[in-house]
Amino acid sequence: MYGMSPAGGREPQTAEESLRLASLEPADLETCLVLDQRCLGGLWSASQWSTELAEPQRPGLGVWQHGQLVAMACGWLILDELHITLVAVDPAQRRRGLARRLLTALFQEGRSRGAERATLEVASSNAAALALYRQAGFLEAGRRRGYYRNGDDALIQWLKLHT
Repeated sequence: MYGMSPAGGREPQTAEESLRLASLEPADLETCLVLDQRCLGGLWSASQWSTELAEPQRPGLGVWQHGQLVAMACGWLILDELHITLVAVDPAQRRRGLARRLLTALFQEGRSRGAERATLEVASSNAAALALYRQAGFLEAGRRRGYYRNGDDALIQWLKLHT
């Protein structure tokens, strides 16, 4: 992929420049299902994804690279809270800051729509996600024992969204 240089010539774009952040739309259903399967083993069904992508109170964002969805995050706005329901990054694209980029954009979207706090649940065994959420400023507020299909506990996390 190429972009225009200031002098009008063409120069190659870096992989980072080819990334595009965009809202997820109902037309992205199949793409979301594929990435969900690759990252999370099919956490949500097609019906759940359809609802997620169609509801205005459920913002979803994706990172696209060369026309491929490589990362996504979804939330649910309930009064003044943003409930983060999913963060997924293609295994081949991890450790590039994509999840952090999505969270930042989701926080901005939530704030712009009146959210004062964000919350999520994360598996107690998911060290990478816990590190990401800790860096973002989340604090642990509780635990749901045996919450996940594999028996892992869910750690309830909260963050105050500053304006």
